[in-house]
Amino acid sequence: MPSSEEGWRRKLTAGQFEVLRRKGTEPAFTGRFYANKEAGMYVCAGCGNPLFASDTKFDSGTGWPSFDNPALKESVFTKTDISYGMVRTEVLCRKCGGHLGHVFDDGPTKTGKRFCINSCALEFSKK
Repeated sequence: MPSSEEGWRRKLTAGQFEVLRRKGTEPAFTGRFYANKEAGMYVCAGCGNPLFASDTKFDSGTGWPSFDNPALKESVFTKTDISYGMVRTEVLCRKCGGHLGHVFDDGPTKTGKRFCINSCALEFSKK
């Protein structure tokens, strides 16, 4: 894992760097995994940490991949995000600290969670 901003810039694409290291957001309905229905594991694009299993993914209609639970509780951590005049819960990769997206309490499954994650923060490993 890179130890400097310049190292992250060299490792990641411009879009990945903007999201993972600068807490950006990709435009809705543009990410490569938004409509992916293949079986496998979504991992952090920054460090390869397993984040979300495909069987927890659902179509939230929001334009970003949505999951009802992380692959392992220890895969991610959350913190309060008060940017843009809103109070939200940010989701970050526990291994590299990369920004993944946000989690909301309006999911349709029994967990009641909707982890709304940027496609460019992810890589996908087919089952």
